[in-house]
Amino acid sequence: MNKRQSLPWDNPRFRNWIALVRAEKAVVGALTRALQPLDLKIAQLDMLMNLYRHPGMSQHELARKLLVGRSNITMLLPQMESRGLLTRENDAKDKRVMRLTLTAEGEALLMEALQVYSELIERVMAQSSTAQCDAMGAMMTRIEESMKIA
Repeated sequence: MNKRQSLPWDNPRFRNWIALVRAEKAVVGALTRALQPLDLKIAQLDMLMNLYRHPGMSQHELARKLLVGRSNITMLLPQMESRGLLTRENDAKDKRVMRLTLTAEGEALLMEALQVYSELIERVMAQSSTAQCDAMGAMMTRIEESMKIA
């Protein structure tokens, strides 16, 4: 880049993208700290939420929903199972498939974590009106869709 070319931070799109990334990092950091008293990590919360919404989901389906590899899920499952948060059972039709279900303890922890998460979301999103929140959601959906094409 020579001195006659404009620098990226002079571009409003670049500046606003950096602001978005910084905001995301701040929210992730705040959520990480807020979940610590529950001895829960964000990835574990994501797993609990998905298993609550889709009981009996396979490890493969869970990995796809969370956009991670099966190895990531395989590493977390024993920890969560030993804590009594979920159970793994063989599929009745295909013994190679493991079905995942929340236990009562897992569901109770999820409800506590959702309260923490909801309070954080409210604090963050209170900076915007409902219309602005909807516009932000629509923009993020368009960004996600545009990256699927690329």
